[in-house]
Amino acid sequence: MATKRDYYEILGVSRSASEDEIKKSYRKLAVKFHPDKNPGDKSAEEKFKELGEAYEALSNPDKKAAYDRFGHAAFTQGGGASASGFGGGGGGAGFHDPFDVFREVFGSQGGGGGGGGIFGSIFEDAFGGGSGSDRGRGSDLRYDMEINLEEAAKGCEKEITVTKAETCDHCKGTGAEPGSKRHKCPTCGGRGQVAVSRGFFTVAQTCPRCHGTGETVDKVCVKCKGEGRQEKTSKLKVKIPAGVDTGARLRLSGHGEGGTQGSPSGDLHVVIRVKAHELFQRDGNDLYCEVPISFGKAALGGEIKVPTLEGAAMLKIPAGTQSGKAFRLRSKGVPDLRNRGLGDLIIKIYVEVPSKLSELQIEKLQGFLDACNEDSNPQEKSFFHKAKEFFK
Repeated sequence: MATKRDYYEILGVSRSASEDEIKKSYRKLAVKFHPDKNPGDKSAEEKFKELGEAYEALSNPDKKAAYDRFGHAAFTQGGGASASGFGGGGGGAGFHDPFDVFREVFGSQGGGGGGGGIFGSIFEDAFGGGSGSDRGRGSDLRYDMEINLEEAAKGCEKEITVTKAETCDHCKGTGAEPGSKRHKCPTCGGRGQVAVSRGFFTVAQTCPRCHGTGETVDKVCVKCKGEGRQEKTSKLKVKIPAGVDTGARLRLSGHGEGGTQGSPSGDLHVVIRVKAHELFQRDGNDLYCEVPISFGKAALGGEIKVPTLEGAAMLKIPAGTQSGKAFRLRSKGVPDLRNRGLGDLIIKIYVEVPSKLSELQIEKLQGFLDACNEDSNPQEKSFFHKAKEFFK
C-alpha cells in the first residue's frame, strides 16, 4: 500500500501557515494541475485530486487539528478522529474525496441513492444550485472617489479608470474555442456543484473542474485560457448628483467584473468621500463658517464680507455683537439629494483681540477703559456678582 504524502507538503506550506496562506497556495496549485489545462495527463489529474484532499482537510479547523495530532490516521476507520460528514462507518476510510461525497449524497453512482432527492433540493435552495442564470455572474466592484465640497454641493461629472476582468470577446465568456464541443462535467455530473464534508455537515461548493458550469470543453479559448474573462482597463464617466456626502454610494449597473457562460456582469459601486474644506464645516445640508471680526466692529457694528459657495456676500453686524453670535443665511448651504431645497449657511462670529498694540493704541484704549463704568459691561458685572455670592 502506497504511503500518503503529507498534506502540508502537497500544498507547499508550513505547519504554521495561516488559513489564507493555505487557501492561496491551494488555488495556485489547483490552477496549475487543473485537468482542463492538462488534457490527457493522468499525473496532473491525480495531483489535482490530491490537492483537493489535502485542502479539504487543512481548510477545516477541526480536521486540521485532528491531522496535526494524529496524521492520516485521523481520517481512517478507528483513527483518532472522524472527518466524514455523514459518519464514515462501515466503509473503511473516514475521509472522503469531495467527488465521492457528492456521489454518496446525490446518488449519481447508483447504489441506493435515488437521484438528487431531498438533499438535492436542500443544497439548491441554500446555495443557489438550481438556477444557472446567475451562476457565472461577475463580481461587484468598489471604487473610492474623493471630491471637494464645491463638487459635492453643485454636482459634477468625473472620469475614472477601472482595471477589471471583462467578458472575453473571443469566446463570449464561454471559456471555449468557438465550435469546440461541450460535454457534461464528469466530476459533478453536470450539476456545477460538488458536496464537501465540513465537520458534521456536508455543504455544496462550486465544482473545481468546470467552475460551476456543469460542462467541460474539448479545447479552451486561446485568448482567456478557459477563464471566460480577460483583464482590461477602461474609462467610465460618473455623474455625481448635487448634495452627495461622504459615504454616499453610486451604483453603476453592469460595470463590475464581466460574467461567464452568458451571465450578466456585476455592478460597480462608487463610494464618495468629500474632502475637508478650509473655510466650511458641513452638518447635513447646512454649512458652518467661523468669521473673525475686530473689537471695534463688534462694538460699533457695520458690514462685513463673508464667503459662500456661490461667492462673497455682505453680512450686517449689529452694534454690540458678542463673540459666538451666529447669523443664518438662508438657502446658502448644500442642496438636498431628494430635492427638498437647500440647507443654510451659519456664520459664527468671534471677536479677535489684538495681540500687539502700538503706544498710541494703548493710550487710546486706556482712555476708553477709564471712561467705562460697570454698566458698560453688564455680562462681566453679572458674572462676578454670581461668583461673589458663590464664595460666601
